[in-house]
Amino acid sequence: MTTLFVKRLTVIDFSFLHPVLGLLGESWQVDIELDGSLDHQGMVLDFGEVKRQVKQVIDQSFDHRLLVPLRHAGCNVEQREHRCEINFRLESEETIHYSGPDCAVAPIDAMEVDEASLAEAITRSLKPLLPDNVDRLRIRLGPERIDGPWYRYSHGLKHHAGNCQRIAHGHRSRIHIYRNEQRDRELEADWANRWRDIYIGTMDDLLGSIEERGHSYFRFGYTAQQGLFQLQLPSSRCYLIERDTTVENLAQHIAEALKQEHPEESFRVEAFEGVDKGAIGYSP
Repeated sequence: MTTLFVKRLTVIDFSFLHPVLGLLGESWQVDIELDGSLDHQGMVLDFGEVKRQVKQVIDQSFDHRLLVPLRHAGCNVEQREHRCEINFRLESEETIHYSGPDCAVAPIDAMEVDEASLAEAITRSLKPLLPDNVDRLRIRLGPERIDGPWYRYSHGLKHHAGNCQRIAHGHRSRIHIYRNEQRDRELEADWANRWRDIYIGTMDDLLGSIEERGHSYFRFGYTAQQGLFQLQLPSSRCYLIERDTTVENLAQHIAEALKQEHPEESFRVEAFEGVDKGAIGYSP
């Protein structure tokens, strides 16, 4: 028996429904191990095949999707004609409603979405595709180690040609803020607090606000290349900006907000979108 491993095969950027915290964005790195006998090439599986086949399944089936814990008591999912309707009740008695193409949703057969339940779902998807000489597959998931402030956010980009157009996908992100060319960790912590576990919505996508059973909600919606998307969330868990919520615009939004709060200072903001990618905003 031989074990093949690949560290950080890919990163899954996604959102999921949590009974206490609501809609959460995440970025988890994927490590994989394959136990098996050697094939005619002297390999368990060619690294090229791991990167092509295994990574492709993970990216297509789970990346940039809304992960839904089907066994959670407050979760109701209806699928028809390639669309998915989700009603999710939080412990606060607030609710989350999603309506959109089913390609933007990944049902997870578990009480909650965590590293273990998602790893099991990925394993079930991959096993039928592996060659006979592979006896066992192990998936390990987890966020990057971040030394400093970070936040989780969800969003959707209606103009995006790819899967970022999906209204409920997200990221776990670092933030670096430089005030007068000096890194300011206090400001970083402040913005990480403002945007922790938040939905960042575009004003143009806000269809309206409503009151239901003593709770306030924002309703978002748009039609993108993949179809009609709609999302209703507690307004207390949302943050609105004027521009589309690309990472470029988010970085610039923070820089401009800091300039308004501290007009005599200059700012450079490095906003990350998941792991090791992002954009820089300036307010000189």
